[in-house]
Amino acid sequence: MCGICGFIGPGDGHLLRCMNATLRHRGPDGDGYYEREQVHLAMRRLAIVDLTTGDQPITNEDQRIWVVFNGEIYNHRDLRRSLLAAGHRFRTDHSDTEIIVHAYEEYGDLWPDLGGINGMFAVALWDDRRQRLLLYRDRIGKKPLYWAWAGDQLVFGSELKAVLVHPAVSHQLDLPSIYHYLSLKNTSAPATVYRDIRQLLPGHYMVWENGRVHTAPYWQLDFGHPLEDITPEEAGRHLLTLLDDAVRLRMDCDVAYGAYLSGGVDSSSVTTLMCRHQSQPVTTFSLGYAEPPSGQFASKMLDVEYARLMSQRLGTSHHEFILSSEEFAERLPEVLQSFDEPFSGTVSTFFLSILIHQHVKVALSGDGADELFGSYLSHRLAWPMYHYLRLKGQGKENFAEFSESERELLTPFDKETEFTFLKSIASADQSHWRMRLAVFGEGDKRQLLSPSFLEAVGAVDSGDIYERLVSHGTAQDPLNAILEVDQQELLPNQVLPFMDRLSMAHSIEIRSPYLDYRIIEFANRLPGSMKIFQGINKYVHKLAMQGLVPEDLLNRPKEGFVQPIYTWMRTSLKPWVLATLSKERLSRHGFFQAARVAHLVQEHYAGVADHSARLWNLVCFQLWYDKIYDIKV
Repeated sequence: MCGICGFIGPGDGHLLRCMNATLRHRGPDGDGYYEREQVHLAMRRLAIVDLTTGDQPITNEDQRIWVVFNGEIYNHRDLRRSLLAAGHRFRTDHSDTEIIVHAYEEYGDLWPDLGGINGMFAVALWDDRRQRLLLYRDRIGKKPLYWAWAGDQLVFGSELKAVLVHPAVSHQLDLPSIYHYLSLKNTSAPATVYRDIRQLLPGHYMVWENGRVHTAPYWQLDFGHPLEDITPEEAGRHLLTLLDDAVRLRMDCDVAYGAYLSGGVDSSSVTTLMCRHQSQPVTTFSLGYAEPPSGQFASKMLDVEYARLMSQRLGTSHHEFILSSEEFAERLPEVLQSFDEPFSGTVSTFFLSILIHQHVKVALSGDGADELFGSYLSHRLAWPMYHYLRLKGQGKENFAEFSESERELLTPFDKETEFTFLKSIASADQSHWRMRLAVFGEGDKRQLLSPSFLEAVGAVDSGDIYERLVSHGTAQDPLNAILEVDQQELLPNQVLPFMDRLSMAHSIEIRSPYLDYRIIEFANRLPGSMKIFQGINKYVHKLAMQGLVPEDLLNRPKEGFVQPIYTWMRTSLKPWVLATLSKERLSRHGFFQAARVAHLVQEHYAGVADHSARLWNLVCFQLWYDKIYDIKV
């Protein structure tokens, strides 16, 4: 696990080292450089595999191919044996980085897919013989990779901060990205908050050659070939086989490792399978809160209790981090600095990583299961919305008109109050109802943003992001259509960034067994009816874990790995919110109409409306602007 950066163009060792220094948190164990005239590559190393001979950059036998690499190749031992049998010679003991060099020689540009690479990675590969630079990002986007085309120079890095060091890269903001952030909680790749910097999309690679760049996919999501001759029980058994092997592979490292244990189904499943593969107690970590959460997050206190219960059942060596609202507010600017751009999603991983860093360098997590098997509100809406629209087409639109069996089809929106919400959201157009769930809808943003901002941003619509993804979708049922969008938007642009940035801020490597590409490809071929069945979330996953994870935990309602920030904003953090969203602070950029923000604040604290998500979104943006962007310019 490392951080990488570099550029094509004129430069000296000082510039490259300045870029690389910004990534020290991603790799405090060492650094490495390759510099030849117009080619400059660097990396910071977090030593996990082959601690003795695995330093980078790594080259092939004739020193014509050079690689710097951020990530892990989990099946590197099997791949090494295959490449040795094909005649390749290795100089390291068991470095997974060296696999990349020889896989490129053996399979060419499409080596990640053709070579069966199982891992998470961002790679920069210089082919000296052909005078070309290739950049790669893993299939689902677990590792980040940013790039900028500045004049005739290509600049890249694992994080925005490294790219921004290069003097040719503009710091000018990308206003459409800010506009979309207000709806999505994050920027949407390939765009970033900086006009001239882009993200390499998951499953894609880029080639620089003869002063030109082009990108292409080497792997793509595919929901278009469903398995039609498999029962839920058979699917569960096969899923367990795949997940067990994915866990086993991710336990292969040369340093101490542990596991997140949130008290939910996914992390408990991973920890349970880890216990099958080692005789010593697994080291586990969970997050709790100093103040009892109330309101929407009242049940968050159960997370710690369920995690303790699972730890006792499995005999793990368990550790807890108890977070207070004061520490949360004090360190939030540091948290947001880890992203380099506005972000108002979950940030609790940052605090748990403080604890993990004291014990291990690697931790396995349950991330990805929700996006594969269905759990979020948007997923739970899929089948009920489908059935409601079908009934509406038959002339039945009101709750009283439905028979008992028809109401059951709307589970868990089969009570009148829940049905009212379903009816208010329902639309045959996914891009439309998605925006009804957004933090700020299009009309909301037109009221919030200043006339000068709206004039500068032009005719943009955040719904177009969803519309583009839906129009290129391959899924053949309502739930899979939603999961396909989330695997391209929510997962790589919000969920995986908070896992990567907030763990790497403390030099911790997170491994996600559910995002093994074999599991992704299998899950995406299963019908949506196996994922949410009769209102049961992640149905096939729970079938897979029956008998291994206790029934009371399997049946526990979804809570999510989130912090009770909305509760704190109403109580202990109210003065902090008011100060952050003051007219004086907002005037520093002038993007928002201060009177509209003040109105939202007043309504929220008067109890007229719940604007928790909107105020949190605005607070995170303002802190990013004040503490991170302003100091860069």
